[in-house]
Amino acid sequence: MKELIEVRMLKEGGYVIIDDVPCTIVNITISKPGKHGAAKARMDGIGVFDSQKRTAVQPVTSKMYVPIIVRRSGQVLSVSDDTAQIMDMEDYSIIELKIPENMKERVEPGKELSFLHYEGKYKIV
Repeated sequence: MKELIEVRMLKEGGYVIIDDVPCTIVNITISKPGKHGAAKARMDGIGVFDSQKRTAVQPVTSKMYVPIIVRRSGQVLSVSDDTAQIMDMEDYSIIELKIPENMKERVEPGKELSFLHYEGKYKIV
């Protein structure tokens, strides 16, 4: 799910789709309009699920897609090495997610945690 929003309405810390990948906006700079052109916005983003840096340059009057990323909570059913089996508390579906390095000591069976979901992709936060 995604929606169209004008570039001038985007803010740092928000989400935007750059190169068909949902990204968190890290930096936005807007240039002055030239003699024959419109003002341009340069956005630097970090991929939500792959952590790669991406850049987009668009006129401020154009529109870009903004992903609707859902934050859900789930209960950890089991942990093996660097993956965890999590049951979604909303629809009781079971998914397997890779545990980030900084979260390994906090993920234990029986505990609840939150994760992000967007079009079949998941990430523990």
